[in-house]
Amino acid sequence: MSNKGKIAPSILPGFMELLPNDQLAFNKMLDSIRESFELCGFVPLDTPVIEKAEILMAKGGEETERQTYSFKKGDNELALRFDLTVPFARYVSQRMNELSFPFKRYQIGKVFRGERPQKGRFREFYQCDIDIVDRDNLSIAYDAEILSTAYTTFERLNIGGFLIKINNRKLLAGFIEELGLSEKLGKILREIDKKDKTGEESVRKELDALGCTSAQVDKLMGYLNTDGTPEKILKVLASYNIKNETFQTGLNEMEELIKYLGYMNIPAPCWKIDLSIARGLDYYTGTVFETVLKEYPEFGSVCGGGRYDNLAEYFTDQKLPGVGVSIGLTRLFDQLSENGLIKNAKVSTSRVAVLPLGDYFEIAYGFVENLRNNNIASEVLLAGDGLKKKLSIVSKKGIRFAAILGENEIKNKVITVKDMETGKQEEVYFERIVGFITEA
Repeated sequence: MSNKGKIAPSILPGFMELLPNDQLAFNKMLDSIRESFELCGFVPLDTPVIEKAEILMAKGGEETERQTYSFKKGDNELALRFDLTVPFARYVSQRMNELSFPFKRYQIGKVFRGERPQKGRFREFYQCDIDIVDRDNLSIAYDAEILSTAYTTFERLNIGGFLIKINNRKLLAGFIEELGLSEKLGKILREIDKKDKTGEESVRKELDALGCTSAQVDKLMGYLNTDGTPEKILKVLASYNIKNETFQTGLNEMEELIKYLGYMNIPAPCWKIDLSIARGLDYYTGTVFETVLKEYPEFGSVCGGGRYDNLAEYFTDQKLPGVGVSIGLTRLFDQLSENGLIKNAKVSTSRVAVLPLGDYFEIAYGFVENLRNNNIASEVLLAGDGLKKKLSIVSKKGIRFAAILGENEIKNKVITVKDMETGKQEEVYFERIVGFITEA
């Protein structure tokens, strides 16, 4: 045996690893999201975790390069994907002639970012994305469809009340243009995007540092803090009497979006116009939105997205406008778990555990095969000496039914089924076991 010291088992900071009961709860959320996406007509897509570095770095940017895990293999410069959007852009550009447009896809997968590990920030995490893209033009109706899908997804997740906050980047850009600050647009939008996290005073200081006057900052803050029903906010926007094309286009798009949201019957308490929503990513050009949990506003945005004019401008001359949304599932699950909102005692996928009390393994495995052939998840429990110990193991694993197979059961051709939730037990004839479990 080697005299070397043992290596302490550990994982890197910023990576999530779960116990089986939590993993089952996580998988349940993931499955619910996938089912919601498919319910709304999106088709699955999977792209490689590793891409050519030139693909992922096409847009460039110091922040992107700093956070991307890149490496060299032979003569190839490679990188781990940092989101699902850039690989999607590459995919659509590469396979454009094989796809039917408008193309509605969903993708659920891990992405990687070299961020400084901290609470709620991960270096490896699941994103759940949907996007709709088309050639040349894409109706605002699809923006509403994305929002409708987000609504359906969060309703089915059943994690409490939620609010979808909606804005249009053209409205923000047009208002900033009206203030005479067009040359600072990008920097101002990035500061506005921090408003919920850092507070209004912090944003005011940053805008002052950018060279904005007190009057300009006051007008901008008044605009951002506009509140009320969609109808009221539209009236306020119209009352500004701003004539520049950017603002007017944004106003028209917002009016059209609200019309389609009405057609789709998304309940009013679940969405509102919020003129302060900016989204930090530069590629958003129109509708933008974020989702927050009403009971847990401190979580911040748990889902966000928006409209972009040209998804794949770095890969093709074909204009591909689109709209999409992304749910950061790892972060959402972590926050729910931290607040005690994940309840899952199960540490097994089985619905039935067959307990042979003696040398009845052949019969026990015959039962399990019969149950599995009828889509009932089951297992033979070999561990534990005696019935009491076996039942304790079944209880700890969160398995609903214990099917006890002892000498009396074999003699009478029955199996004793104990419901671990109610404590009730009864004898069931061998041939009735599938029907009994199915009906329970």
